[in-house]
Amino acid sequence: MNYINQVLPSLLAGLKMTLGVFALTLIGSLPLGVVVAILQKSPLKVLRWLIDGYITVMRGTPLLLQIVFVYYGLSLANLVTLPRFEAAVFTFILNYAAYFAEIFRGGMQAVPAGQYAGAKVLGFSRLQTMWYITLPQVVKTVMPSVGNEVINLVKDTSLVYVIGLGDLMRAGNIAVSRDVTLVPYLLVGAMYLGLTIILTIAMRYIEKRLNYYR
Repeated sequence: MNYINQVLPSLLAGLKMTLGVFALTLIGSLPLGVVVAILQKSPLKVLRWLIDGYITVMRGTPLLLQIVFVYYGLSLANLVTLPRFEAAVFTFILNYAAYFAEIFRGGMQAVPAGQYAGAKVLGFSRLQTMWYITLPQVVKTVMPSVGNEVINLVKDTSLVYVIGLGDLMRAGNIAVSRDVTLVPYLLVGAMYLGLTIILTIAMRYIEKRLNYYR
């Protein structure tokens, strides 16, 4: 217990960094994913090709490589130099927005075509149709898939160690290397598990609340 009390402050500091990356990524990627999903239905072919290319690159390359490219690659190319935290959050938002966009696109395709026709007869604009008819049904349909991605995001935040951010996993690695014991890893695992359980309960609660849209 004495040893746990010694390493706990550094692990909690790392947990704070992990939660920061997680929260900002979620706040940025969910709305961006909705926008990208809507743009995939654009009548402009060039725009659809650009969106498809963005999604293909984000989903087809490792997130670790994307983090390295944004932080080191853009700086070496003299394009822009981002601080570590901002580079990590920016990369995570772009990556997860692509996944969320595909999830939302699938949800939009599940809405019966007759509802769009009905909205048109009622005089709804495309924006009103999207806001009042499509999105409420899409949110209910895609919530389980979104929940899975949210859980994955918690664990993926550990990848920020590659650019030297002091997240929870890096704090655990430092303690293990310094003290030659696996206790820090056990604590790190317990913290990740606790976050996963809390998020799972929260997502199930949201799903129950959204049963209103059945």
